[in-house]
Amino acid sequence: MIAQPIDNLTGFTRLLAKAHACWELLKFRLSLLVAFSCAFGFTLASPVIDWTRLCMVFIGGFLLSGSSIALNMIFERDYDKLMTRTMNRPLPTGRLSVTEAAVFAAACFVVSISILFAYTNLLTTLLSFLSMVLYSFVYTPLKRVGSIAVFVGAIPGALPPLLGWVAVTGNISHEALIIFGIQFIWQFPHFWAIAWLAEEDYKKAGFKLLPFGGSKDMNTAIQIMIYTLFLLPLGLLPAKFGISGIDSAIVATVCGVLFLAQTFSLMKDGSRQSARRIMFGSFLYLPIVQVAYLLDKV
Repeated sequence: MIAQPIDNLTGFTRLLAKAHACWELLKFRLSLLVAFSCAFGFTLASPVIDWTRLCMVFIGGFLLSGSSIALNMIFERDYDKLMTRTMNRPLPTGRLSVTEAAVFAAACFVVSISILFAYTNLLTTLLSFLSMVLYSFVYTPLKRVGSIAVFVGAIPGALPPLLGWVAVTGNISHEALIIFGIQFIWQFPHFWAIAWLAEEDYKKAGFKLLPFGGSKDMNTAIQIMIYTLFLLPLGLLPAKFGISGIDSAIVATVCGVLFLAQTFSLMKDGSRQSARRIMFGSFLYLPIVQVAYLLDKV
């Protein structure tokens, strides 16, 4: 589907088109996942839930993610033109100018940081700022350098649940590091499955996200399997340290085994179908396990 130019639109119709283009900059589903992870950490750490603060953490996390993603799209606008999956984004199609996108990203960032500062604490606010810097200004340019970008990108990607926990407690405890660690390791099979599927597109832009030189081969499939395997012991740590109970440990183990099983198919046939199953498995694993921890919190 080709995005339609809006230069010939006028008045309210043009305004609506601009608003829709700004909405696309947020990447709603991804920002929603980030906001959910923030809320997950906040709820897991709360003896009694403060619903107003929970809502503000959710909104702050959503807008912070949207700001980071919008900056990413600004920096990669010329590369996005080269890839089929991104060529219809607002900047490559000219539906937004760089200035308009930058103003929108800055507004989202200011509002999100203001909300987090007002409703959480200084440490949460500083970590949120660090998350945005790592994603937009470190991870983004590293995507053309090598697979080290995945490691760097996994840090801000895993910070949301930790941010939620710190928003309640005011400190980075071992519990916060456990939920950070689960989401950190989860991102490697998640990222690499996507990179496997989008390899041809990524090559057009010079992105190098697959490990071992960026090849869709057995070595990459083994790396995906190993990192998925790590989720099995990590998934048990919340029960071990009294964050949640045994029921959620069982759910995490079952989900981990099912997720791991998909990686063996990729090792066997190296097909796009197997990579796609891993990608969808990653989308299911994280929210299911996090909800299980919430329902089973001690």
